[in-house]
Amino acid sequence: MSPPRDPPSDSQGTAQILVRCYRYLSAYWQLAGGAYLLLFVITGLALLIPRLVGWIVDRGMRAGDTEFMGTGVLALLGLTLLKGILSYWQGRWTEMASQGVAYDLRNAIHEKLSSLSFSYHDSAQTGQLLSRTVQDVERIRFLTGRAVLRMVEGTVLLLGTFLVLLWMNPRLAVLALGTMPVLGWVAYRFGRDYRPLSLELQQQLAVLTTRVEEDLRGARVVKAFAQEEAKIEGFERVNDNWFQLSARAARLRAFNIPLLELIASAGTMFIIWYGGSLVIRDQLTLGELVAFSTYLGQLFNPVRRMGVILTAFAMAAAAGERIFEILDAKSEVEDAPGAVPLPPIRGHVRFENVSFAYFGRHRVLDGVYFEALPGQIIALLGATGSGKSTIINLIPRFYEPSHGRILVDGHDTGQVTLHSLRDQIGIVLQETTLFAATIRENIAFGCPEASEEEIVAAARAAQAHEFILETPDGYDTKVGERGVTLSGGQKQRIAIARAVLKDPRILILDDATSSVDTGTEQLIQLALERLMEGRTSFVIAQRLSTVRAADLILVLEKGRVAASGTHAELLKQSGLYAEIYHRQLRPQEEQGNQAPGSSIGHGLRGTARSSTVSAAEPERKAGR
Repeated sequence: MSPPRDPPSDSQGTAQILVRCYRYLSAYWQLAGGAYLLLFVITGLALLIPRLVGWIVDRGMRAGDTEFMGTGVLALLGLTLLKGILSYWQGRWTEMASQGVAYDLRNAIHEKLSSLSFSYHDSAQTGQLLSRTVQDVERIRFLTGRAVLRMVEGTVLLLGTFLVLLWMNPRLAVLALGTMPVLGWVAYRFGRDYRPLSLELQQQLAVLTTRVEEDLRGARVVKAFAQEEAKIEGFERVNDNWFQLSARAARLRAFNIPLLELIASAGTMFIIWYGGSLVIRDQLTLGELVAFSTYLGQLFNPVRRMGVILTAFAMAAAAGERIFEILDAKSEVEDAPGAVPLPPIRGHVRFENVSFAYFGRHRVLDGVYFEALPGQIIALLGATGSGKSTIINLIPRFYEPSHGRILVDGHDTGQVTLHSLRDQIGIVLQETTLFAATIRENIAFGCPEASEEEIVAAARAAQAHEFILETPDGYDTKVGERGVTLSGGQKQRIAIARAVLKDPRILILDDATSSVDTGTEQLIQLALERLMEGRTSFVIAQRLSTVRAADLILVLEKGRVAASGTHAELLKQSGLYAEIYHRQLRPQEEQGNQAPGSSIGHGLRGTARSSTVSAAEPERKAGR
C-alpha cells in the first residue's frame, strides 16, 4: 500500500514536517493502532500496580494479615507479568510499523532520484543523497516508532497519575506535580534550541559522507598524483567541523537532560518530606505514601526519556526537511500530460531549430537543424564544448530543449512517454558504466528477460565471449564496483554487448573505441559495424574510420552546425572540416595505410548511398 503524499511546500514549519512524516504511518494503521490500544491497557496496569503495593503495605504488612499479603503479592506478580507480555507485543508492532515507514520512505526517495532528470543529478552531491537515504530516514523511523509512542505514553501516564493522586490526597498531588510546568518550559526551550543545531549537524554529516565517497571513488587518482596527505588534511578539516557541531549538541544535551531529571526529582523530594510529616501525624498511611512514591517513580522514567525524545523530534524535523527537499523536487524532464507510447520506430530523427542551455543560462546549442533517415550513420565532429554530447543527450530526452523540437518518425519526443522512447534507443558511452554484478547481469541489464543463448550471442557479436570465458567464473564473474576488475576495452565490449542484446532502432555511440588498444579496437570495430547495420546511428567521432563511413557528418562549432555533408563533400566545401581533417584525421589515415584492415567503414562505404541526406538547405548554405 502506498502512503499518501502531501503536496510540496516551499517552507514548512516543524509541526507540518512532523505531521507529514507521521502520515507515512497510515499505511500501517493496524499495527500502529494495536500498539496504541495496548498503550492504554499498559498504562492502566501501571496505575493499578502502585495502588496495589499500598494496599499490601497497609492491609497486609501493618495489619499482620499474611493471607492478604500473599494474595496481594501473587496479584502483583500476575499484573507485572501481564504488563511485560503486553509491552513485548506493543514494542514488536511499533517496530514493524516504523520499519515499514522507513521502507516506504527509502523506496520513495530511490524512485524519485531515479525519475529526476540529469539536470538535478548534475548539481546534487552523491554523499548528500546517501546521507538522506540512510541516516535521515532512520531518524524518521525512530520518530514514527518509539519516540511518539513514548511521548503519548508519558502524557497519558502523567494525566492518569495526577487524577489518582488527586483522588488519594489533593494537597499532596498538587505539591508532587507542581514542578511539571517548569519541566514543560525547560523541555520546550531545549527542543527549540536543538532543532537548528540538529539540521546543521546532519548537513555537515552529509558533507562528511560526500568527502568519504569522493575520496574512495578517486582513490587511484589520489595515489597516482601522490596527494594522500592533501586528501587526509582536507578530510580532517571537514571531520573537525562535524566534531565541533557534535560537541555543541552534546553540551546542550548534557545541560538540559540532567536539568529535566533534577526538576522531576524535586517532586519526589517534596513527597518524602511533606508525605512523611503527614504519616507522622496520622493524616496519611504508610501504604499511601509508598504508593505516592511509586507513582512518582513511574513518572521518572518517562520524564527522564523526555530529553531523548525531544532530541529525536528535533532531529526528525531536520531530517524530514532534507528528505522532502528530494521528494518535492521537480524533474525538468517528465511525461507530458496526455503523453502516448511511441510505437515501434524505423529511426527517422529530425532536429528542428533546437537550442539548449544548461540550467537555463549556459547556452550550448543554438538553432540546430538536421535530419537523419533510417539506417544512416551520423557522425558528430567538433571541438570540446561545441555541443556534440548535448545533441546525443537530447535524443533520449535526458534533457529538454530550450527551444525547438526533436521528432522521431514524425513523433515529437516531448509528447511520447519517456520509457517507450528510451526503450528503442541503445547507448554506448565513452565512459562505460558497469554495475557491481555478474557479467551476465550487466549484459542483460536492458533486457533482464533475455535467455542464456541470447546473452552469449550478444557477447559473441561484441567480440567479448572469448575474454569472458577466461575470467574465473565466466559469465557469473563479478565485475566489481564500476567494473574496476576489467580493462577499459573489456568494459567497452560488455557495453556493446548490452546494446546488441537490446536491439535498438536508434544507436548512440560516444567515441566507443577511445579506451582500447589497436588490437582491441579492430575487434570492437567489427562489432560496431554489425551493430550499426540497419540502425540510425549517432557517433561522436574522433577517428577517420568513423567519419569516412558516415552518411552525414555534422561539424559543430559553438553550438551551431557549421558544416554538414559527407567526407568527400566536406573536404571540398568546409575549411573548418579540412582543418580538422589535416590536423586530427589525416595522421590516422597515414597510420591506417601502414596497418590496413582497421577501418570500420570498409563494408559500409562500398554500399550505395542512395539514402544519403545532408542537412537542410539553410544549414548547407551555412556549411558553404
